[in-house]
This record gives sequence, structure tokens and C-alpha cells, in this order.
Amino acid sequence: MKPTDIADPEYFHKVVDCQYACPAHTPVPEYIRLIAEGRYTEAYMINWDSNVFPGVLGRTCDRPCEPACRRGRVEEEPVAICRLKRVAADNRDDVLPYMPQGPFPANGKKVALIGAGPASLTVARDLAPLGYEIHLYDEQIKGGGFMRSQIPAFRLPESVLDEEVDYVLRLGIHTHFKHYVSSMKEMLAKDYDAIFVGTGAPRGRELNIPGREEGDANIHIGINWLASVAFEHTDKIGKTVIVLGGGNTAMDCCRTARRLGGEDVKVIVRSPFETMKASPWEKEDAMHEDIPIIDNHVPKSFVVATDEEWSVVGGQWSAGNPAPESYGIGDTKQGSPPYEGGVDAASADGVVLSATTTEHKRLRGILFEKVEAVYDENGKRSLVPTGEPEVFYPADDVLVAIGQENAFPWIERDLGIEFDKWDVPVLDKVTFQSTNAKVFFGGDAAFGPENVITAVAHGHQAAISIDLYCRGEDLMKRLPPTVNLQSQKMGIHEWAYDSAIDHDKRYAVPQAEKAITLRNRRQEVELGFDRMTGYKEAERCLNCDVQTVFFAPKCIECDACVDICPTSCITFTPFDVLSGTEAELREKTKVPALNTSQDIYVADGLKTGRIMAKDEDVCLHCGLCAERCPTAAWDMQKFWYNVTKAGEVKYGPKGAGSFIQITRNGNGSSQPHT
Repeated sequence: MKPTDIADPEYFHKVVDCQYACPAHTPVPEYIRLIAEGRYTEAYMINWDSNVFPGVLGRTCDRPCEPACRRGRVEEEPVAICRLKRVAADNRDDVLPYMPQGPFPANGKKVALIGAGPASLTVARDLAPLGYEIHLYDEQIKGGGFMRSQIPAFRLPESVLDEEVDYVLRLGIHTHFKHYVSSMKEMLAKDYDAIFVGTGAPRGRELNIPGREEGDANIHIGINWLASVAFEHTDKIGKTVIVLGGGNTAMDCCRTARRLGGEDVKVIVRSPFETMKASPWEKEDAMHEDIPIIDNHVPKSFVVATDEEWSVVGGQWSAGNPAPESYGIGDTKQGSPPYEGGVDAASADGVVLSATTTEHKRLRGILFEKVEAVYDENGKRSLVPTGEPEVFYPADDVLVAIGQENAFPWIERDLGIEFDKWDVPVLDKVTFQSTNAKVFFGGDAAFGPENVITAVAHGHQAAISIDLYCRGEDLMKRLPPTVNLQSQKMGIHEWAYDSAIDHDKRYAVPQAEKAITLRNRRQEVELGFDRMTGYKEAERCLNCDVQTVFFAPKCIECDACVDICPTSCITFTPFDVLSGTEAELREKTKVPALNTSQDIYVADGLKTGRIMAKDEDVCLHCGLCAERCPTAAWDMQKFWYNVTKAGEVKYGPKGAGSFIQITRNGNGSSQPHT
């Protein structure tokens, strides 16, 4: 083991759990402090520099930062990081003066972006100010990609998306909307210096079980159906709806179905409720709208029947009275008892069928098998049938939302672009370059379905690679992020940040009345925090980017910091850092440091020969150690971490101090200032 090198940019970055967990590594505590100070425009610009779509993500982000939030270690709920992003977006002033101002001097290079989703738009945002001529292709009428076609308007108003997409397009992007790219060969034949593919994962997974073909008219692939609703090709659905799938797309499908006329809408998923892929808040929102989620049910067949066949079944079924093979089982509507032997037997016995019967078959519902989750000794899950009778649920329409897949039918396979067995392109995971050096991928098109913030992160890195490639430089020579440590000490017991740790529960985001939102699919459900509530929620942040920095030469080993620490994270102990192991040290700390995913801060050079060990996992950055220390051996220093991006971009009003400054390829200062 060695003493901790706090000069390593990634050391304190890992300690800022929320920022570290964010795929784009947005400086979360910094913008939250600005919100608490009422500096919404600056907070927005810090977000815009990092994640490009603050207003969109403040409503729709999957929130990977929140499970990592340290507030969740002292309270039941983490800070509402995502919704605070919306506070900045809703309350900012005009931000156009603070964005790159074109026209930009041309550098003679042309780049094509295929697909106008978040990854492509991020690439455009980063490269356009460098003088690249950017051409953006998409088959939709506007930019936004799946943000527009898959996220319902009651979660993301079109006006919010339009505004943030336009911030990028106004940088001089050449748009080719309503243009489906049908051939990569044709694109490569044009005079583009590089091509970026950000087409998402456009193919919804099929469910090929008996009855699928016969019931096709009322069985819809979830992502396609959402797009059809978004572009107003579909405006209604049957009264009884089943949504198959347990991800966020399934939640969007069921909530949209409620708004289009679905009175009895159910989500049925094969996995246990606790392991569904949908975010917890997405499930909560669905259930709040009276949508039950039925778990541990595997679909076996779609039930399809003519009205004549259905009349004989009479809306009932049991194992002893099987329905005709063509449709399997009856539904739950009222009618005569089922006729043993089905239609043929009924006809032979002279049963008079309903006068309203027809030969046309239609969907009646789905037959399910009940399963339970069984885990082996390695924790691998299997869904095992319970042996209970099969279960039938009626449905006028079914929405299949069981996953999405990559699909590149327009990329010819003789262009040097290799694909793996899942039809995913073979890419360098750092540069996002394909096996054809000229072609780059990002977002869902790169490694499969993820989310908007991951697509943005891909776009930033791909933009760096494209810039390096077009300049003939080594794509792996990527500069490290810019970092900064600055003392927050203002007096003996006074800090430049709020260091108090109060027990304060998370504030609920207000919502519009359910009766109103269910009548109007464009009525936004969440209303967002007002300024005062946003301030209160921002005050819950523990400022985990303000680091405890230790200076061993100043320490007199009085143990005052050990005594005052509320989490017992500091230990002074005899330990040989040269021969001892990390595992041994974790057992010697005052409280055993069991979370090996977070580091131990180790400092030697003490006069007694002991070392100082601090468990970064449980430190709350409260600053009590620095306040109690009589020699200032402890200091609280704000850590600023800014991810490397392509180019030389200044965000700030002309003639004034900029909010953000990034020099080419990230080599420079990025400390915000006014």
C-alpha cells in the first residue's frame, strides 16, 4: 500500500459520489449551491456545458446520481438532484448571450451526423464552434430523436425539448430532416471527413408466441406505438389494455394508454416487482394512476377468436372445459357457460349460436404461466413455473415493451464496419471509433439501449475522437480532466459553504391533479419545485465536493478530529504502508471499512510513526474535523472536476467574465466565475 495521492484527478472525483455516478460527470454539488444562492442562470450553464439538455434531463433523467448521494446514508431519501436541475432550467434568465456566438471560422472539415438524438446533438454542440461544417440527418420532422418520439408529452413538454434542441441547431448546423439515410455506402461516398451514427436502438423486441400473427391488428410494439402517438397518428386505444414489459418504456406505454381511452390498463411482467428494470419513481407514477403491476407472469399465447367461437365459450374457461385450439381460452365478460368440446361439439349438438357472430378473428387477451424467481449458489436467477393453473387476462389491445435492439439494415456489410453476434458495432470503448476509421458510433447505437445522459456522455467523447481524427492526431492522446482544489476557510469557524448537517426529509415534487392529467396527454404531470422549495431541497446537499484535505506535518496527534467525527471515519493507527495491505488496514480502522468500492485516505509522515486513515465511504464532509483541529492540519477544499471536451469554447457574455472556459481538448481552466 502507498499513501494517497490526492493529486490524482480521479481520487477526489470518486469521492464526489453523485458526480462520479453521472455518465456525463456533471458537477452536481456546484450547481446545487448556485441554486441555493438563487443563481439559476449560472447553474443552468454549468449543466449545459456538461449534459447539454438541463430542462429535458431535469424531467426525464434516469437519475444514476441519486442512489449514490451521501444524503441517502443519513436520511431515507437522497437529494432530488434531477428535479433541482429543472429548478435551474425553469428559473434561469435568457442564456443565449452566454452560449457560443457564431458564425464560426470554418476549418474546412465536414462531419455527417446520422440520427438527431442526444448523442448526435452533443457531437454537433461540441464540434460546431470549432469550425466544423455539421450535417445532421434524421427521418423525423424535428431534432430530438427518441427524446421526441418515445418520451410522452406529459413527462416532457414539446416546448422544452424544442428550445434545448434549438440551442444546438442555432450554432449553424445544416439539418436534413424528413430524410431517411438508407445506405452507409452512399454516405461514405460523399465528401465527409467523418461520420457519426447516433440512430439509437430503433427496433422493439418481438414476442413470438402462438396467436401473434392472428392478433396483429391489436398487438403493438411499444416504442413504435409511442412514436405514433407522439406524431398524432394514433389517438385512441381499446378500453382493456395489457402492457407487457417491466422497463421505463412499459411505464410510458401504460400511462399513455390511460390517456387515450384505456379504462382497465395493466402492466404484466415476467420478473419479480423488485427486480423490474423500470425506475422506482416510474413504477410509483404508474400505480398512482391506478395501473396495477402484476409480476411473475410469463405470456404463453395470445388468445384470438371469432365472435362465434367466443359466444360458445361464454366468457369462462377451466382446465376441464378447454376452448377451441384456435384461441385457447375465454375472457371474463358475462355470458353463457362454456360448452365442453368447443364450437364443433356445440354445432353437432344443435347449439344455436349468436346472430351477431362473424368469421373475423380478433384479440381477446393473453394466457399466462405463473412463475417464481429461483436463485442458484452464484446468484443467477431462473424463472421457474409454480405449477399453478394458467391465468387469462382479457385485452382489447396489447402493447409489447419487452426491450429494444440495435438495427442497422442500412449499413452494408462490405464497408469494413464489423458487428458482433448481437448486431452491435465493434467499437473502441474509449474513442467510439468503429473498425472503419472514418465512422464513429454513440448513444444506444453504440452498445445497446441506455438513456439520455449516457448518450450525451458518448457524444462528448466521440466529438473529441472526431476532432483528433480530422486533425490527424492520435485518438488515444486524450487530455485528462481539468481539476482544482480551493480552500473554503474564511475564519476559525467559518466556511465558504454551508457545512451544517441537518436531518431534513426530501421535499415532494408537486403534481397536477390526476383527473386533469388523465384527460389530456399533453398536460405535464410534474409541476416542479417553486423557488423556495427548490432552495430547501438544495440545502439538503452535503457538499461532498468539499474535501477533507490532511497535512501531516501540521498534525500534533491530539485526536481531537477523531473525537468530534460523527461517523467515526478517522483513525490514527500504527501501520506500515510499505508492507501492509489494504485489507489489513480496513480491519484496523475505528469502524471496519467494509465498502471496498470507496477508498481509504491514507497519510503518513506523523511524528509518532502512526498513519492517518479516513474511510471516504462514510465521511459526510461536515468539516467538524477542520473546525476542531488546533493546528489547521485539516482543511476543507472545494474540488472542481470538469470532463475533457473537444475544442475551444467559451461560454459567457462578450466582454464579460465567462461562466465556463474550455480550451482545445480540455487543456485549461474550467473553474466557474463571474
